[in-house]
This record gives sequence, structure tokens and C-alpha cells, in this order.
Amino acid sequence: MSEVCSISDSTISGVWLQAFLRMMKPGVTEVTPMIVSVDINSTSQFDQDVVATALLDASIENLKRSDAKFSKLQSVATVANTIFPISMWNPSIEDGADKLFDRFEQAWPRIKKCKQNRRGSYFRRMTAFRNKDENGKPINQLRQVIETYKADIHRRSALQASIFDPAFDHVKSRQLGFPCLQQVAFSPVGDSELRVTGFYANQYIFDRALGNYFGLCRLGAFMAAQLNLRFTGMTCIASVAQLGTPGKTILRPLEEQAAKALNELSGTAV
Repeated sequence: MSEVCSISDSTISGVWLQAFLRMMKPGVTEVTPMIVSVDINSTSQFDQDVVATALLDASIENLKRSDAKFSKLQSVATVANTIFPISMWNPSIEDGADKLFDRFEQAWPRIKKCKQNRRGSYFRRMTAFRNKDENGKPINQLRQVIETYKADIHRRSALQASIFDPAFDHVKSRQLGFPCLQQVAFSPVGDSELRVTGFYANQYIFDRALGNYFGLCRLGAFMAAQLNLRFTGMTCIASVAQLGTPGKTILRPLEEQAAKALNELSGTAV
């Protein structure tokens, strides 16, 4: 399907359920592009959003128990943590950002031992980009964005973090896996709000999308707190959206559950 697919909702569960059901339609193998937007009123709104997570995590666990080929599937929380390690951030302390960066850097030698992190992680690319600054250290792009904005420089092109590294990621490999997330942009709205946008070259809706949405929202909430703004929304743009590792037949039970959950969330028929 080559027409633009645009999905919006007030909950992360709502947009993911719609995206998943779209991919499950007959004849759909991929959607190019898929644009998902969530309007956020408060951090607790998405912290307490568990409807889709419960369904997806249960499905993933069942698949992993039934067949070894699904062993690499990750929980929603694990995927979200690759974008923003929520447990390392204490928003109640004054130097929470510096403490987060330090904790993650100290934990990185252990985190990178995981085979799936051998090329890095999204948060690592944002906080220690391979290129060097004037002191010969990897660039902490999030710190740069925070310091730039606080210096009263609100140029939009300065408020972004790159993930894709052409010198490292342009390799002649048929399958690479990482990074699918290419770039994150932080967009102030007026003088009081912040929205975050993530750009994906390719996104698996079953395997990754829900965790991606949560990770981007948590990253947005973190950056908004550092900039003294209110986080109000997340947009995720996937140049190509695909269902993911399992085929449609095996996901029919989840499709039924997703349709029911969406009905309950929206109060209307799918």
C-alpha cells in the first residue's frame, strides 16, 4: 500500500492497535509511509497506558514458548528502554539529566555485551555519538540540545539528534537490524510546549512499534523537563511499516483481541 497512512489518538495503545490492525488487513504486506501521532496531556497518561502492552507482551511470551525462532522478540519495556532507560532517570533531583547520563555511561560496558547491542543502542548514539567534539570526546547530542535551547538559541535545526552514522552504518549487508530509527527532532510549540518526532527507515509494527512509541514519549518527557516545557505529543514517521517477524496466520488471535480492545478504547466499531 503506497498511500500515506496517518493514525492519531490520545493514547499510545490506541495508535498501536490501529497500526497493528491496519497491517493485518488482507493483501497488506507493507505501508509506505505510516505516520502515527499521539497527543499527550500528562506523563501519567502514557505511564498508565497498559492496554496494548498487556496484549502484546502476552502474545510475545506465547510465541517465544512455542517456537525458538521467536526467541529474539523483546518485551515492550525492553524495546522502549533502548530509546530511553526510564529507570535511570530521577526527575525529582536538580541534576537529574547529568546523573542519567553518568549512570548510563557506567552501565554501558555491561549493556553492550548483549548481542543485539553490538552496534550500539539508540540512547547510546544520542548521548555518545561516534564523532568527536573539540575535546576529542564522543558527542552527547541530548546535552547539546539542552544547552543550546537554554542559551536562548531556538533554531529548529539545532534541536535534533542523529542516530544513523553514514561512516559506520553504510555497509554492504543484506540485513543489519540496527539502526532503524534514523533521527529524533525536538520541536517547541510556542513558549510552553514540546513535541518529539522520530523518523524510521523501516519499522516492524508487531516486534518494535509499541516499544518505540513509549520510548519516544519518555524521551520527549525527559527533554521537556530539561527545557522547562510541557511535553504534549509524539509523532513517529515510518518510511516503510511492516508487520514483523510472525506471519498473519499466527497472529489472528491477537488481531481479535486488538479489535476488541480498540472498540473498548474508542467506543466505536473498528
